[in-house]
Amino acid sequence: MISLKLLSVFVPTFLFVSITPGMCMTLAMVLGMTQGVRRTLWMMAGELVGVGLVALAAGAGVAALMLRQPELFALFKWLGGAYLIYLGVMMWRSRGRMAIPLEELELAPASRGQLALQGFVTAVANPNGWAFFVALLPPFLDASRPLGGQLAVLIAMILTIEFLCLTLYAAGGSRLRRLLGRDGNVRLLNRIAGALMMGVGLWLALG
Repeated sequence: MISLKLLSVFVPTFLFVSITPGMCMTLAMVLGMTQGVRRTLWMMAGELVGVGLVALAAGAGVAALMLRQPELFALFKWLGGAYLIYLGVMMWRSRGRMAIPLEELELAPASRGQLALQGFVTAVANPNGWAFFVALLPPFLDASRPLGGQLAVLIAMILTIEFLCLTLYAAGGSRLRRLLGRDGNVRLLNRIAGALMMGVGLWLALG
């Protein structure tokens, strides 16, 4: 297991990094704005699976090997980025299932699978996330102790903090929807969400 002293350093370090606006946090805010917090939980589930997978790979040393395969990340980045940009354009135009319908029954919401896949791809396709975990985890792992138990504790802490931060951003997006929605500014809200989504897509593709 990991000592309380190490955890007392690890938790605030990861909390600071996690709560900083990034691709996944921006995505949570956008979906909180357009889909609501409850449906955004499906995106969060996919994102947490992706983050857990990346953290596990980093702890096991697999991430270092993955980072030596830039063509693999390039493929993930461009496909994932292009998809998010496409969604952003559709949201800007108040079209597609990610957008808020201009009329209450105009569009069906995005499916749970779509939302979960979006979160997973955004987490796994981000090379900065892989590099971050490669740098962050090793100092907190003791080679003289069983690796499995240490990784389990750290990943549990990572996912808990990540979930809390994602929820905070999604709630902020939901609040923005309520504020703008009162004045009937649904089209403006879709354009804000679409611009943010396109920004996430460009960030992923070019980062």
